[in-house]
Amino acid sequence: MGKKKHRESHHRTSRRFHQDDDDYSSALPSSAFDLPPPPQDDDDEEEGEEEEEVEESHEKSKHDLGADTDTPSKFDLYQLSVQSPKGDISYMLKFFLMYVGGRQPLHLQEDFCGTALLSTEWLRSDPRRTAVGLDLDLESLDWCLDNNLSKVGSDVSSRLSLFHGNVLQPYESRLVCHPPKIDFIKDLSLDDSIGAQVQSGIPTTMGDATLPARDIVCAFNYSCCCLHSRKDLIAYFRHALNALSRKGGIFVMDLYGGTSSECKLRLQRKFSGFTYIWEQEEFDVINRKTKISLHFQFGKKKALRHAFSFHWRLWSIPEIKDCMEEAGFKSVHFWMREMPDTHLHENADEYTAGRDVKYEELSAFRQRDAWNAYVVAVTNV
Repeated sequence: MGKKKHRESHHRTSRRFHQDDDDYSSALPSSAFDLPPPPQDDDDEEEGEEEEEVEESHEKSKHDLGADTDTPSKFDLYQLSVQSPKGDISYMLKFFLMYVGGRQPLHLQEDFCGTALLSTEWLRSDPRRTAVGLDLDLESLDWCLDNNLSKVGSDVSSRLSLFHGNVLQPYESRLVCHPPKIDFIKDLSLDDSIGAQVQSGIPTTMGDATLPARDIVCAFNYSCCCLHSRKDLIAYFRHALNALSRKGGIFVMDLYGGTSSECKLRLQRKFSGFTYIWEQEEFDVINRKTKISLHFQFGKKKALRHAFSFHWRLWSIPEIKDCMEEAGFKSVHFWMREMPDTHLHENADEYTAGRDVKYEELSAFRQRDAWNAYVVAVTNV
């Protein structure tokens, strides 16, 4: 893939490109809005009446929410409404070829990987690719083994290594999936798989494992906001840097902001069979913290509330840049996209971003009601 030509603005330094329709990606203030307008069922027109909601407990949402309900897993709902792996991969490839070049990126590490949907999609299109996934949540990794990996076949799953652990201590994370030597992994629980690995002599931690140097490390869905201190953020960026190839590599994360990110906010979007709801609580301006909750509504009388909740520290762009540079990255680039005004959609039936998606590499950007960004940090080349 060659480098794409860029249009230069006389008023500001910028690069821009459009995603192909299949790789459509835009976001605000959740990557839930990274998707093209979904197909609608006629029955969905009546969804979203909160007064008649019946709350589902968080525990019941685990896996398939029990055998007595047709409600899909909260992880299924999250993947359908929040994630857009093809769009993210398309951008990562463009960023790598633009800032590193000279070779095709083959080795990916997905931090805060959750169900590792991005890693699974990364492996599908090229048999040379490998992926490493790291996450602290055992439930999501378990769901990945039972669902995402079980559907892609041994050729794809054999090139993915999943680790359970903290991104701040990656070398201590435990290997929970290494299909090249454990073909029966899909029939094992996470604890059983660890025991099988020990018995077979397979390394059980990332520090013991032999992994290719990564060409790309990524942290999407605003996961870096889970790190609340500058010390932790720098430590994480250093771990990401150390995982990258000495031949050159990139770390990519996403970030959101704007005046709407610092106030109470509720947005919703309809999908076939359910409505996705993003709820943002009041913003603490001293500590720059907020709580984000994701809900799923099914018709008028059924809802899965607080399916996911996050306590985030909303980082500013200058803070991210300073921390990346202190961690050792040689250059940092910001690809910005202004989002539609949330005040025009907050009370509407549905929030939908426009299809004319455009991210621009900018050196200056005036504050807006809402914006989304890819942040790209580059290692030595």
